[in-house]
Amino acid sequence: MLFRSIAVLAAANILNNKVAPRLGPLTSTAATAALVAMARKSGLSWQEIGFEHGRRGAIAGGALAAAVAVVYTAGIASARTRPLFHDERALSLSRARVLEEALLQVPLGTVLLEEVGFRGALYAMMRRRHGTVAATAVSSTLFGLWHILPAIDMARANPALGALTAGESPGHLATARVVAGSVVSTAAAGVFFCELRRRRGLLTPSMLHLATNSFGYLFARLAAKRAHVSTTTAHTSATPGRPSVTSEQPSATG
Repeated sequence: MLFRSIAVLAAANILNNKVAPRLGPLTSTAATAALVAMARKSGLSWQEIGFEHGRRGAIAGGALAAAVAVVYTAGIASARTRPLFHDERALSLSRARVLEEALLQVPLGTVLLEEVGFRGALYAMMRRRHGTVAATAVSSTLFGLWHILPAIDMARANPALGALTAGESPGHLATARVVAGSVVSTAAAGVFFCELRRRRGLLTPSMLHLATNSFGYLFARLAAKRAHVSTTTAHTSATPGRPSVTSEQPSATG
């Protein structure tokens, strides 16, 4: 059953990233349903899969989502960190498509499958057979590998963030290093998410995951506007001989 679950995740990953990205919500919903069905068939309860601690999970998840908003706000306010939010995947989209990504593609196409798949069904099956440590290790490793295809796109669409992930300069960005850095960083994030799931159920990591990804679209556009304003202001200040906006009224006598 474990290998079947991994096969379902692998198929969904290829479909969502290479074959039919716009159909991600449908693909991910179907894959999630299949994974939950397999987990239930193996004898796992809803609580073991992670559907528990609803109230406490919502409170914790809301607090973490608010923290993401605070960090992102501080990030775009600083000229040093603002380039990390420059992502062509968000900036090249129309307003309608951005809303589709933030409100449909991310919640159903990304968060639903990744949380219920990796931290729900897969984690629960591993935990029952091999314990919490093994479940966290396997789930998080696979979660890191899951991000190979998205990392290839990130290297192109967001060079600054790709460079931070790879530990090198944007001007000498190697896709292989971006991918390796992304796998390691998302696997580490997976460990943290697994611990949130263990303590507060699936709702807490799901809300944090949703905020991290969906807010990213909003703040990418806000960062671009702020950078444009800063550039315009700097250009205006540096232009010599620019006439004053206000001038004295001509004398009535002459």
